[in-house]
Amino acid sequence: MAEINLQRVYDFSVPAPEHCYLIDRLWPRGVSKERLQGVVWLKQVAPDNALRQWFHQHTDQWDEFERRYRQQLAENDAWQPLVALLRQGASLTLLYGSKDTQHNQGVVLRDFLLDQMGG
Repeated sequence: MAEINLQRVYDFSVPAPEHCYLIDRLWPRGVSKERLQGVVWLKQVAPDNALRQWFHQHTDQWDEFERRYRQQLAENDAWQPLVALLRQGASLTLLYGSKDTQHNQGVVLRDFLLDQMGG
């Protein structure tokens, strides 16, 4: 069965697994392109700059961030190829830069993708 693995980009080491995506809007500070060889940068699925900046200032408002980000995802089709891969049984690895492993866009995107799968 397909699964979605979340991993902090700063803890990631090559070789990249198949279907590995960086899901941050900005390239992670201090990480070379060579270090992420084989990783596809899908910045189109990341929260837009306004929401990203808002969340950095309102980290205590997780539910509101999740609601706004899900709304952005619903209005954007950049995530659809990820669902197509999941439907084919592929496993995905989503890389994010946040220090908070429980409250970041990867968690919301994973749950959103699973919802699209009906699970």
